[in-house]
Amino acid sequence: MTVFKAFFKVLNKCKVVVITYTIFLIFFGAFNMQTSDNSVNFVASKPDILIINQDSNEKITKNLLEYMKKNSNIVNIKNDEQSINDALFYRDVNYIIYVPKNYGKDFLDGKNPKIQIKSTGDYQSSLADMLLNRYINVANTYLKQIQSEDDLINKINETLEKQTYVEITSKLDTDHLSKVAFFYNFSSYSILAGCVYVICLILSTFNIEKIKKRTIISSMNYKEHNLKLFLANCLFAFSLWIIYVLLSFVLIGNIMFTIHGIIYIINSFIFTICAVAIAFLIGNLVTNKNTINGIVNVVALGSSFLCGAFVPMEWLPNTVLKIAHILPSYYYIKNNEILKTLEILNLKTLEPVFFNILIILIFTFMFIIITNIVAKRKRKVG
Repeated sequence: MTVFKAFFKVLNKCKVVVITYTIFLIFFGAFNMQTSDNSVNFVASKPDILIINQDSNEKITKNLLEYMKKNSNIVNIKNDEQSINDALFYRDVNYIIYVPKNYGKDFLDGKNPKIQIKSTGDYQSSLADMLLNRYINVANTYLKQIQSEDDLINKINETLEKQTYVEITSKLDTDHLSKVAFFYNFSSYSILAGCVYVICLILSTFNIEKIKKRTIISSMNYKEHNLKLFLANCLFAFSLWIIYVLLSFVLIGNIMFTIHGIIYIINSFIFTICAVAIAFLIGNLVTNKNTINGIVNVVALGSSFLCGAFVPMEWLPNTVLKIAHILPSYYYIKNNEILKTLEILNLKTLEPVFFNILIILIFTFMFIIITNIVAKRKRKVG
């Protein structure tokens, strides 16, 4: 009980730091909730095209141009090559169609005339190219079967007017799961920074020469002493974790009551224990209180930037992600990213999640073993 009393007496002096990291989490979590409320809907855009028609008023040519006008934005540009090239360069137009003389007649005669084009090469010009090729391919297909120009045009229009409707059958709430992933990704920084700062500060107090000597000459075994300190650290970290879990229920809502939410919580609990082990190791290696702030910046901020707590993993370079593999935060955040894409949860689909949790646990036991070795050697030196 003596160890626990001393621990929480020192912990009381660190409450400002804990509150600060909690405020950071609330602020960024709430900010993400606010920005994510604006749902993003897909809106089909129309390419800007210019049509230079040198053909006579053939019905098939007119119909082709009407189809392109219906599905594109027609741009009016002075009909000279310099103006056209300038418009293309400055992206005032995406796609230019040159309809040659006698195009309609040659097409109906089966001569397969070519339409010259110029484009910017971007996605808008690709869309315009797709529209043009779609019309020509459909027209060529029916030309082999229909001789009448009017019947041919009617059949082409009938086919092109058909639309494909896509029904999304997935019941995965990607919007809310993305919010959960963001919250728990960012919480890795708050948990790790809070644990490292507070626990290192507490352990540095226990490592003050007078207190350390009194501990050494006491009847308490160093393993028992370290175990009690570790359990006290775990109790503090557990309280911190509970606060962040409750915040997730408040900020995110009902999705936290689902299986996805429960696995997010379990994943964060495992990481919290690992954070305690990291903090306990650093606290036994470092005794100078003045260096704790720098250590927090290196460990918590560094791992958060490298592993995707602040910047999404998909935006990080492969080199950075390869380096991040040596950090437990990577596997914790990787699990969060995997969970937001899983619609079906079973032992098969959760295999990567279990694997990453196993790696985090291996890191945890490794840190505990190293801490015991360091503490034993320091005790002998003392």
